[in-house]
Amino acid sequence: MTSTIVSVNALIKRYGGVVALDGMSLEVERGTIHAVVGENGAGKSTLMKILAGVVRQDSGTIVFNGQPISLDVPSAARDHGIGIVYQELSLFPQRSVLANLFVNREPRRYGLISRRLMVERSRRILEQMGLHVDVDAAVGSLRIGERQLVELCRVLLEDPQLLILDEPNSALNERETQRLFSILKDLRSRGITILYVSHRLEEVFTIADRVTVTRAGREVLTKAIDELTIQEVIEGMIGGRQEALFPPPMSDESTRGDNRLLVNDLNAGELRGISFEAREGEIVGIAGLEGSGVSTLLGVLFGMERVKTGEVVFPDGGSAPASPMHAARRGVCLVPSDRRGNGLMLEKSLIDNLAQVVVGALHSRQPWLDRRELRALADRQITNLHIKTRSPYDLANQLSGGNQQKVVIGKWLETAPNVVLLDDPTRGIDVGAKREIYLLIRKLSAEGRIVLFSSTELPELAGLCDRILVLYRGRLAGILEGSAISERNLLHLINTGEMVPALLP
Repeated sequence: MTSTIVSVNALIKRYGGVVALDGMSLEVERGTIHAVVGENGAGKSTLMKILAGVVRQDSGTIVFNGQPISLDVPSAARDHGIGIVYQELSLFPQRSVLANLFVNREPRRYGLISRRLMVERSRRILEQMGLHVDVDAAVGSLRIGERQLVELCRVLLEDPQLLILDEPNSALNERETQRLFSILKDLRSRGITILYVSHRLEEVFTIADRVTVTRAGREVLTKAIDELTIQEVIEGMIGGRQEALFPPPMSDESTRGDNRLLVNDLNAGELRGISFEAREGEIVGIAGLEGSGVSTLLGVLFGMERVKTGEVVFPDGGSAPASPMHAARRGVCLVPSDRRGNGLMLEKSLIDNLAQVVVGALHSRQPWLDRRELRALADRQITNLHIKTRSPYDLANQLSGGNQQKVVIGKWLETAPNVVLLDDPTRGIDVGAKREIYLLIRKLSAEGRIVLFSSTELPELAGLCDRILVLYRGRLAGILEGSAISERNLLHLINTGEMVPALLP
């Protein structure tokens, strides 16, 4: 048996005039976790569907366990030992967990379906996944993360040699994700090969042994994970240097207005004596380690944290808002880092999500809401932000991470905010979606809004911000601007609280 479990050679797949795969090749070593990354439209999902027998290539070959194979239908892939877990779940919500685990392959005893055998065969895998649910409960009653794990259990019960995971943790929280990674490493140790498709590069570097980068339907790079950096992967994905992700400013300092956000000697939570101002038309970065006060500062500006002493003056002349509702009514918005926990109603439609803030911020509530107006509102933001969805009635949990984040931003744009607070707004989305959000941030600034931008990614801060405030243990350690903005200077200031000596006056 060869060390290569699957070899894909020169696959081509066209959909009418659109070329999805343009000579795609891939080699996956047995017993490894092999990640496949690329922008939306790079060919990742098409390649996985071909390997799963859902889509048939126009030309090219697939060799599995040293033998050429034809994957005309999904059952052919399963017969060869290839299993796949899609990002969009294929469960039956009205049927029980147990029934979903054994769809069309229920064990029988004396010619009858045996529930006892189903329970016995599923018990070990459910325990291994840490999935403690009532197996007789309807899948639709479970949390979305639990449903994702049920889907994975269903495939693992087929004992695949090659397990394909397409964005497997898109619906999982941090605890569930770490549990999943532990399981994947255990599966690898037992000889199962895993093809892992993801846009979360930090997680790819945590879990994968090798990485293949795809672009425009072709493989452009395959290397062991310890021979690569995240920046090299990004450059392979976009076909250029990482700096190309960031659009240039759309306005200069001379065109900026006089509206300002003033913070003077602010003390709140761990914050001590914070003073700065932010003008309309500029992007002001806020950086710092966990616990440095970044979250507290954004919380104060959005009415979630109380001011102890000091002064905060918004463009309307008012002080810090008393609550998030008051902030929204005064044209202050916050795009949170945890879009699933704090930014979206995952089980609600895009219409409900996009209308959430503008309806909640109404000073007086009508006895009923005009659904036509809400539909028009949703259509407007879906069009303006290029949100990829089939219908405004789709649920938020059906969208990709990047499109979910656009929904979070879109619901706030409906309030016409003049102060925009962005807390790690591109966390967990792919490079293509990041580029779109960077462009949107530039537009918000050029329209004369005050933009405060917090990020855990130093390249984002250096690539987008006009000035960067660095907090260290609750105090303002320094402000970088102009030529002083660099990842090196940021890293030094964030971690030491001291300016790089060359930058000192």
